[in-house]
Amino acid sequence: MTTTSEVAINRGLRDIYFERTQSSFIDGREGKLLYRGYNIHDLAEHSTFEETAYLLLYGKLPTRQELAVFDAELKRNREIPAPVHKVIETVKDAHPMDVLRTAVSALAAFDPDVKDKGEEATLRKGIRLTSQVPTIVTAHHAVRNGRRPAAPSKTLGHAANFLYMFSGQEPSQRAARLLDKDFILHAEHGSNASAFTARVVIGTDADIHGAVTAGLAALAGPSHGGAAEGVMRMALEIGEPEKAQAYVKNLLAGGGRVMGFGHRVYRAEDPRARHLREDVRRLSEEMGEPRWYSILEAVVEAMKPYARRGIHVNVDFYAGVIYHLLGIPEDLFVPIFAVGRLPGWTLQVLEQYRNNILIRPRMVYTGPMDLPYVPIDQR
Repeated sequence: MTTTSEVAINRGLRDIYFERTQSSFIDGREGKLLYRGYNIHDLAEHSTFEETAYLLLYGKLPTRQELAVFDAELKRNREIPAPVHKVIETVKDAHPMDVLRTAVSALAAFDPDVKDKGEEATLRKGIRLTSQVPTIVTAHHAVRNGRRPAAPSKTLGHAANFLYMFSGQEPSQRAARLLDKDFILHAEHGSNASAFTARVVIGTDADIHGAVTAGLAALAGPSHGGAAEGVMRMALEIGEPEKAQAYVKNLLAGGGRVMGFGHRVYRAEDPRARHLREDVRRLSEEMGEPRWYSILEAVVEAMKPYARRGIHVNVDFYAGVIYHLLGIPEDLFVPIFAVGRLPGWTLQVLEQYRNNILIRPRMVYTGPMDLPYVPIDQR
């Protein structure tokens, strides 16, 4: 019999290495993130979501011709089947993440490669999902507001097309670039909860639609994908920069958590956060609402005493305010995270398939042993 004292329990599988990967490298102490060997700072400043998605899926930066072919494939696959639109209409009153999860599951029934779990077919399905998920999110937003969904653009880039379908109007280059950078920063992040969930599903020899559906369910949890929504709610509650210090003090004294701070792997500042910080500052000033940036910086100042414990700002701290300033409602913050993460999930699925194994960790039993069964009429 194995007892608790005989094994080391790593709750949450903390610091457990279960597989090798070429997807991304994270140095939590230094605050370093690489996609396929490329630094996130270079990608955020110089790349596009389409180019970064190609890098993740194919393992190299594309040539101009390769990128054009890939971009055309993304654009060609943006439509979703009419029956999936019906599904969205049927569940339109649910939370957007629940609608997205349900619609992605439904898409499997209409995918031409649904029964093919080979690498090329899985890659095609992953690319289709990358294109279709923004359409699902924006179609639901339109339907729940009594509007007819906008048809996907055949010419706009990935981020610009999302904003176009969201509002029905072609976005400014500045707004499209902001969201494009956000998608890049969220595209891949190692064995996080949703990526690990997707790998567990693939470990059973399921297909990518099942894995992404499960990944979406994991992402919906507030301890994983919901931080940006919580940060915006916190900023609204604080209201003014001068109130941030007292708000943080009272929140922590009551056992609460300051959303947007701390990360499971980073003990330095999340390297993705710096890019959105400057974007929030500029966007707040340009839109005549500088208080949002001021509130966030006041919260950062109030949290400085906790930095020595490894509690630093993370990417979601600034993302929510950017979404808010772009007119996006809070309950779409997590779906936007999912829009950016599809290439990363696809890569994780592909890697798992290549050397697949059932993921089945063990638990130490701590309950009673060998209890006598008592018939129901004697209890």
